[in-house]
Amino acid sequence: MRRNDDRRLALVDAAVEVLARDGARGLTFRAVDAEAGVPKGTASNYFPSRDALLDQVGTHIHVRLAPDPAQVQETLDAPRDRELVVRFMRDILRRVHADRAGYLALLELRLEATRRPELRAGFTETMRAQLEGSIAFHLDSGLPGDRTTVELLYIAMTGLIVESLTLPGVLGDEEALVSALVERAATIAAR
Repeated sequence: MRRNDDRRLALVDAAVEVLARDGARGLTFRAVDAEAGVPKGTASNYFPSRDALLDQVGTHIHVRLAPDPAQVQETLDAPRDRELVVRFMRDILRRVHADRAGYLALLELRLEATRRPELRAGFTETMRAQLEGSIAFHLDSGLPGDRTTVELLYIAMTGLIVESLTLPGVLGDEEALVSALVERAATIAAR
């Protein structure tokens, strides 16, 4: 049977929505089929196992959450200072809120990876590659700070995003927190 790439992508996007809404335990082929609006059995025709589907979701989420390359290039026209780093961090927060399901599905994958070593290995590799890509982008773009700055920003932004998506209202002004975060991370890394 010839497989349709658009349908495969629709199934993976449906799996992201199911993960975000129902958690990893709710991710079944039947739930994905229903979310995608396709006949029962379609997802199982495209993915040989639930693990294969989870692997595809883990890879695709980063595509969904990635910035528009043209917008990144336009942003890089600004001076390479801390304010530019703040703009990039705020853009991350904006994209996460724009695709809330994508990030919640990413959190579900992280939790599922803690319980399943076979998923953890591949997911860790994917996340490590994403972080290394972010570090390389930061350094190659001439943004202020070093590798440690980016790692600190990664850790802090991850926490800010989790708090913002799961318990909105706990934190104060997130925009101001991002500014303070960049300032303090750069100061710590400079020591």
